[in-house]
Amino acid sequence: MAKVDALLAEVGSSNRHLLSATIYVKDMSLFAEMNQVWDAWVPAGHAPARACVEAAMASPELLVEISVIAAIPEA
Repeated sequence: MAKVDALLAEVGSSNRHLLSATIYVKDMSLFAEMNQVWDAWVPAGHAPARACVEAAMASPELLVEISVIAAIPEA
């Protein structure tokens, strides 16, 4: 989640401005654990539309990949 935070900060956004997220998990048996991390990271009242799917990862050590779309608030 720190990597997502850093990427959002680079464009002037944050996890408070998420519009949607797609989460890819290596194995759906990891869903509950991933969901706990996600719920702790997303601020209350700011959860975006979300899809979570099982997918083969590009590298065997990866367990989760996340793609987000966020708004960039006006200054």
